[in-house]
Amino acid sequence: LGYFIPSVGVIFLYSRLLNVFQLPDEHVKQLGVNVERAKLVLIAASSLCTSAAVSFSGLIGFVGLIAPHSARLLLGVDYRNIIPFSMLIGSGFLVISDLAARTLVSPGELPVGIVTAFCGAPFFLYLLRKRQVSM
Repeated sequence: LGYFIPSVGVIFLYSRLLNVFQLPDEHVKQLGVNVERAKLVLIAASSLCTSAAVSFSGLIGFVGLIAPHSARLLLGVDYRNIIPFSMLIGSGFLVISDLAARTLVSPGELPVGIVTAFCGAPFFLYLLRKRQVSM
């Protein structure tokens, strides 16, 4: 928590700036933003947040793919809404995946990564297909 909470706080502080980063870098610079510094801070905070979460819970594939993309599909492109909603979707998805992993083959137990991959692979293919259609 000592690494996770401060890094999430930094990401929340920069959430408005993430909306601006959807513009080309030249436009962002014209708005008075130090682009390189902001990118460095966000990459460092994201890396620290991810490493803290993975060191605590282990590598659980596809949660990082499903949660933010689901939030974007449901809420649009405003990062002030996407970031907290992604946290809720990711944690809810993981709880449901863990429940499924514990109950599908009882009295045994599946690794939760298998359940997340089983859900994430079709979602990933959906995103790829949707992107091909829009191009």
